[in-house]
Amino acid sequence: MKRIAVTYDNGQIFQHFGRTEAFKVYEVEDGKVVSSEVMESNGVGHGALAGLLADHTIEVLICGGIGGGAMAALEERGIEVCAGAEGDTDAAVEAYLKGELASAGVTCDHHGEGHTCGDHEEGHSCGDHGCHGGCGSHNTLEGRNVGKTVKTHYRGTFNNGEQFDSSYDRGEPLEFVCGAGMMIKGFDAAVADMEVGQVVDVHLMPEEAYGLPDPQAIFTVEIAQMPGAENLNVGEKAYLSNAYGQPFPVMVTAKDDTTITFDANHEMAGKELNFRIELVDVQ
Repeated sequence: MKRIAVTYDNGQIFQHFGRTEAFKVYEVEDGKVVSSEVMESNGVGHGALAGLLADHTIEVLICGGIGGGAMAALEERGIEVCAGAEGDTDAAVEAYLKGELASAGVTCDHHGEGHTCGDHEEGHSCGDHGCHGGCGSHNTLEGRNVGKTVKTHYRGTFNNGEQFDSSYDRGEPLEFVCGAGMMIKGFDAAVADMEVGQVVDVHLMPEEAYGLPDPQAIFTVEIAQMPGAENLNVGEKAYLSNAYGQPFPVMVTAKDDTTITFDANHEMAGKELNFRIELVDVQ
């Protein structure tokens, strides 16, 4: 019997491991889910969550964003981590178990380790778009808040004024460790030297946010090589597996009788973003 835990929020994969309030735990036998239940996290965070999962004999964690420290803590306990996932929790588990869209050599090797920490990651805990980045490396930041746990309120807009996310609308500030790579570069840099109570407005170019679209993240494969691909339509999201067997989301951008094209770029890639950031607390 294998036990798989997924960061959980109303049927969806919660995108910030350290702040998840619940996990959906699946018991798997012979490659099939035989039962599932929602388990509360009891308010513990990051490293403590690794212990909680180990205590419940979890063998696999599927999540959105996760930092390097939490990743190491889980691996020390022998828990396999599949990060960078998003969408429906049940669908993600099925994708993990069955590899429905990853077979016959289609492992998306050209995405490499980018989806181990994921280009999608922690970002979606602040709505469908989010302001967080991956758990990849950042340039070294300097500032009074670097290495400290901070709480910020923010509002994110596109250049046309359209709001894509707001912590104010959710009624609680966003908490993260400044400079730990949990946020997109420009957001992290803006907070690094702020004072509590200060409000700043920043305009981020794509290189400071989710990066520019990567042409190599758009790829076409034979439908015959991917069981289940025939049921996908243009505009739908699906899961593939990278070279390490970890699921990651893609968008179907084109399809004909014999081939299907996927785009694994982050949906915010290439976009300029604006943030009004208020530093609420520093610990």
